[in-house]
Amino acid sequence: MTLIELVEENIIKIPLESNDKPDVLRELVQILKDAGEIEDFDATLKAVQQREDKQSTALEDGIVVPHGKTDAVTDLRLAIGIAPQGIDFDSMDGKPSTLFFLLVAPPDMSGPHVAALAEIAKLAQSKALCKALTRADNAREVVELLTGD
Repeated sequence: MTLIELVEENIIKIPLESNDKPDVLRELVQILKDAGEIEDFDATLKAVQQREDKQSTALEDGIVVPHGKTDAVTDLRLAIGIAPQGIDFDSMDGKPSTLFFLLVAPPDMSGPHVAALAEIAKLAQSKALCKALTRADNAREVVELLTGD
């Protein structure tokens, strides 16, 4: 399963309503809950928060990849949030973060989890794509940008 195969309109939110890290994490997990991708909101949020507490998952150039492993999911799950205004997420370059890719996987699914993280890192190298995603007006536009559909 590739990252692109996980991209659907119902797991994308533009704009994120949150203004800080804890609220962003809750909002991203809520996207998965609302989309029917997870049943246990609290267990999923706990896994993501525990990982975030170890070290910020904010990279450079506005990209954040919060992730975690939990028995609350049976397969890799993705939620995408876009915050054009930028949110302080303790990024490596100290700049506000705008693109959020939440990944959640079961504990025994390291391969697809790591592959998805690598795909996001590769995607982040395209400054033009990242700018286009940040400027997207709706979830359909994000799907089109990421999948070419």
